[in-house]
Amino acid sequence: MEASVEQLVYVREDAYTVARMSADGEPGFVATGRALAGVQPGETLRLFGEWGRHPRHGRRFAVSGCERVTPSSVRAIRIYLGSGLVRGIGPRLAYAIVDHFGEATLKVIDSEPERLTEVVNIGPQRQGQIVQAWQEQKAIAALMVTLQGLGVSPLLAAKIYQVFGQDADEVLATDPYRLIGRVRGIAFRVADRIALQSGVPERSPQRVKAALLDRLDAAGSRDGHCYVPLSALVRETAELIEQDQELVRPMIDALVADRRLVVETAPDRLNAPHGAGAGAGAPYGSGAVVVYAKHVHAREVALTEQITRLMSARSTLPLRSFPDDPGLHDDQRAAVNMALTCTVSVITGGPGCGKSHTVKAIATTVRAAGGTVTLTAPTGKAAKRLSELTGLPAMTVHRMLAQQPDPDPETLFDERPSQADLIVVDEASMLDLHLATRLTAAVPSGSHLLLIGDSDQLPSIGPGDVLADLLRAEAVPRVRLTHVFRQAGGSGIIDAAHRIRAGRLPVRTAGGGFWFEELDDPAQVARRVAHLAMVAIPRKQGVEPGQVQVLCPMRRGETGATALGRLIQDQLNPAADDKPEHWYGASVFRVGDRVMPIRNNYDKGVFNGETGTVTSVVPEERQIEILTDDGESVRYGFDELDDLTHAYAISVHRSQGSEYPFVVAPIVAESGGIMLRRKLLYTLVTRAKAWVVLVGQREALELAVHRLGHRRNTGLARRLQLSLDTDP
Repeated sequence: MEASVEQLVYVREDAYTVARMSADGEPGFVATGRALAGVQPGETLRLFGEWGRHPRHGRRFAVSGCERVTPSSVRAIRIYLGSGLVRGIGPRLAYAIVDHFGEATLKVIDSEPERLTEVVNIGPQRQGQIVQAWQEQKAIAALMVTLQGLGVSPLLAAKIYQVFGQDADEVLATDPYRLIGRVRGIAFRVADRIALQSGVPERSPQRVKAALLDRLDAAGSRDGHCYVPLSALVRETAELIEQDQELVRPMIDALVADRRLVVETAPDRLNAPHGAGAGAGAPYGSGAVVVYAKHVHAREVALTEQITRLMSARSTLPLRSFPDDPGLHDDQRAAVNMALTCTVSVITGGPGCGKSHTVKAIATTVRAAGGTVTLTAPTGKAAKRLSELTGLPAMTVHRMLAQQPDPDPETLFDERPSQADLIVVDEASMLDLHLATRLTAAVPSGSHLLLIGDSDQLPSIGPGDVLADLLRAEAVPRVRLTHVFRQAGGSGIIDAAHRIRAGRLPVRTAGGGFWFEELDDPAQVARRVAHLAMVAIPRKQGVEPGQVQVLCPMRRGETGATALGRLIQDQLNPAADDKPEHWYGASVFRVGDRVMPIRNNYDKGVFNGETGTVTSVVPEERQIEILTDDGESVRYGFDELDDLTHAYAISVHRSQGSEYPFVVAPIVAESGGIMLRRKLLYTLVTRAKAWVVLVGQREALELAVHRLGHRRNTGLARRLQLSLDTDP
């Protein structure tokens, strides 16, 4: 039958779709199936399938196949144009266009678009916008058909078109491996499926090279490694493409010649993986020769050079000594003197050990002597928290690097923040290789760079382990704050954190703040976490649900961030007839949703890790608007929604640099509990200010406490040690 899509009800990550449809003789029915992947409200479809009855949801049409067809009736055309599928046309304008052209409307738009100006309120500019949007929509629809024929999810069509535009078909036909790394959601396996279907030989050089680069990229994006031992890279690549290792080795040489890889002798044991070998938890063993992606190698070398430059420079700080302050502990005084005398230094320590108070003492001293200070952190939330804890202004590292002075003259920022006498970077464990290289390159010789961070927290999302590497390089000055102050000692959160750090199970203390609720079944765990976040904690503590953050060790699975986030979204912000929404892949964005940017966007002025609320969804403009927690209004086009994620439940990695009044988290050994390890649990617990509640399996909690995980493969510590030892 032919039917129009009225509303998307549900889209799963595997593209299984539930939609409300209408058709002559069958008004208001439900259709289901993966064949509906990528359909949008307003489209007219030719459906193939059979009627059935769901025990809970009643009668529905199970779709085995579907084809997009051009709407023919006036009503269907009006619904199609008014749905927002074509940018620039909303319900009112759709009514006017269809009223003027009737059943010939779509033929006019397609073949005689100049006639659109016959309609009131359509001038040449809007007419051009409508025609462009119409052509884009046709191209994406055709691309969906192509992908479906290749056995690939049609949900990727819009993403591919966004990157490659009219060249998308040519890329799919001639070099599908170009999709890797450029289209979110497409790694080697998807691109390889397209390539093999398109006739690319299994032993072709382009296939082997793509697999090599994929394995190297996966080591960086998944595990944070900067390099992979040559033997492991060859073995894993051969396994991925199911070919002999002899086919792989020559392609490494070719990629080195193309300046895309660097092969060199492995760093010595100073920086080798923990217990390299079987069962050690490290995905890659040690080897005599290692392989870097060219851009990663270049940044590691550049970061070494920049830190060496800064440490070798003569200090220009106006003050080099610190008057004795009886309010500081001995290790805090040592940290202050170090920061004032060393051009590069590190302060590390756990929660409650006075890192923020120490930073305030250092910054106040420098300013009192007439020097300038810039306080920074990798994310907006971390910068805001640093400002609150020290009582001094702070900005993001990205803003500092953009050389944007604070508009408020009372904040005392230097006009060029990266040129300050002292630059402090809090939450330095979040610095990846790329950001650390940009940061150090911006600091002038003679200025002091002070990195503050908890080395027991998770390392950066991106490749590298900068803070840990600096602490491993003996020549870099550092102080570890270990004294837990009395006011912090009574906190159940801080007590739990220090127990986890020492490899002991956290326990409930008299002061409260930490709670573990034991449940075994993952489905029950998910429901209990959602109930605690939405109902129990807000009711007991007298707070809004927005003050309770769900953090998840995993993204996938019943207790992963994706499933839990959707469960909470459906309860706190369900679909409603009067509430605009837009489906993007398997995610739906509604007015009132809590969202988080996952990429820095300098044009929009938003950065990874900030949070905001969706304030409008405008189908005719194909965009949504969010209001950030800092009060900024930002617009995202429907084709930019890859840059946003829902914030109802987020991964522990995405929570770094943030603090929340209340944290609830599932602790379940799904998929072998591959993400459960000590640093992740420690980071999770230290995100909470008032209470942290863990729900799940005791054996999973024990696994997280006792599993150390692997050390990242990096060469920075060794390079620094060699450079600083030989520097004159």
